[in-house]
Amino acid sequence: MTHCRISATGWGRACLGALIGMVLSGCAMQAEKDAMAWYDGERQAPRGDRIYICHGFGCTYRTPVDFSRRDLARLKTILAQGRKSPEAERRAVAEAVAWQERRVASTVGSAGDVGGFDMHNGGVRGQMDCLDESTNTNSLLVVAEAHGLLRHHKVASPVARGFFLDGRYPHATATLRETTSGKVFAIDSWPRPNGELPVVQALEAWMASRPASG
Repeated sequence: MTHCRISATGWGRACLGALIGMVLSGCAMQAEKDAMAWYDGERQAPRGDRIYICHGFGCTYRTPVDFSRRDLARLKTILAQGRKSPEAERRAVAEAVAWQERRVASTVGSAGDVGGFDMHNGGVRGQMDCLDESTNTNSLLVVAEAHGLLRHHKVASPVARGFFLDGRYPHATATLRETTSGKVFAIDSWPRPNGELPVVQALEAWMASRPASG
C-alpha cells in the first residue's frame, strides 16, 4: 500500500491532477531542488517556527501550528540521537516525524488518520493523502534544518512517482540528501497511521516500488 489515496471526490481528483503534472514535468527526478520550491499557493511554507499542516487531501485544509520552545527542545533531543552517523540520523528523523504527527493531532484532528490507500476520506478534515503527508514532513525538516538540527543531511524537495501509464498510482514523498555521499532518501509517512514511524529508504528503491493493489 504505497500509492496516493485517490477518491472520487474533487479533492481526490485535485490530488491526482497535481501528481500527474509533477511527474510528467520531471518532478520525479528533482530531489536536487531547494525544499522551499515545493511550496505554492496550496502548500504553505513554514514561517519561522510556525508550520501549516496540510490535511483533507491535496492540502484542502491548512492548519497553522506554532512550535513552542518546549517543542523545539523536544525536537532537538530527538534529532540529537542521530549525531553519530547518517544512518542514525535517518532513524532519528523518522522518530521526529512520528513525534510531529502526535504533536499536531489534537489541533488538526488527525489522530485517526488511517494511512495507506483510502478511497473514502477525500475532503475529510484530519485525513491525509500523500501530498498532505509529504508537505508536512518537508515542513518539519525545513524547520529542523533552519535550527541547525541536521548534521548529516540536507533537506531536498519532495518527489513523485507513477502516473498510471507506467502501471503505478501517483505517489509523493519528502526526501533528505546525505551530505557526504549525496545519496537521497525517501521519508514517506503516508503508508502508516498517524504517529507511527515513516518508511525510510533509498530514493532509488522507493522510485522502483510497484504496489500490487489498494
